[in-house]
Amino acid sequence: MTIRPGVLSYRGGLSPAKMHAHHSVQVLIARRGEFIVADADATMVTCPAAVIPADAAHEMVQGVVDGEMVQLAAESADGIELSRTVAQPESAEAWAAAGATLLAGLGENHWWADGLPYAKPTAAAMRHPALTAAVRRLPELVAAGPVRLRDVAAAVGVSESRLGHLFSAETGLPFRPYVRWLRMSRAIDHIALGHTLTDAAHTAGFYDGAHFTRVCTKTFGLSPAILISEMTFSADS
Repeated sequence: MTIRPGVLSYRGGLSPAKMHAHHSVQVLIARRGEFIVADADATMVTCPAAVIPADAAHEMVQGVVDGEMVQLAAESADGIELSRTVAQPESAEAWAAAGATLLAGLGENHWWADGLPYAKPTAAAMRHPALTAAVRRLPELVAAGPVRLRDVAAAVGVSESRLGHLFSAETGLPFRPYVRWLRMSRAIDHIALGHTLTDAAHTAGFYDGAHFTRVCTKTFGLSPAILISEMTFSADS
C-alpha cells in the first residue's frame, strides 16, 4: 500500500466490507476473477472493475484474492475527472460500467494507478519553483501545527492566490486537501514504524489519535488500524 497527497493505492486481496461511504473516489479492479458490489438500494453487480464516486454508500459483497484498490481525493483533478465517467453516482450498474471503461485500455500486466497523470515522475520536474519550494517545506510545517496558505506563500515569495492556483494546477489537488492527505500519510508512516496512534497523530499535526481516526475513516472508509494491517499483509504476501 502506498499513500501520498491525493492518492492511496493498494495491491492484494480485496476483502468483503459492509455498507459504508467515504469522501474519496474509489477504483476497484480484480486481477483474477470478479467481485460483487452492491449499492444503497441493494442492487448487486458482479464485475471485474468498478468506479465508486465519493460519498456513495456501497458494500463489497464478495471480494477477490488478487486486485487493486485506489482511493482518490474527491477534490483532486483525477478524482473529479473520474467521477464524470459515472453516469449515475448511486448506481452499482453505473459503477461497473465506468470500471469496464477503465479496463478497456489496461494491459494485463499493468496497474491502473501507475498511469495517473499526477503519479508520473515528470510532473514534479515541471513544477513552478515556488510550488517546488512549498512542497519541500510542508512536511516539516505539518509537524509543527496548523499550516496556512498565506504563510507558505509568503515564505516562497508568491501571493496567496498564486500559490493556491499552482497547487490545483500542478499537483492536481487544492492546498487544504493536499495538506490533509500529507498529514494522513505522515501519521500512517509513523504507525507502521511502531509508534502509537497518539504519537503518530501528534507528529502529523492532528489534535490527537481520535481526530486522526475520524479524518482517516471519513476519507477512506477504513480506520488507521485496518490500513496498517493491509500494509502489513501486502508486505508479507
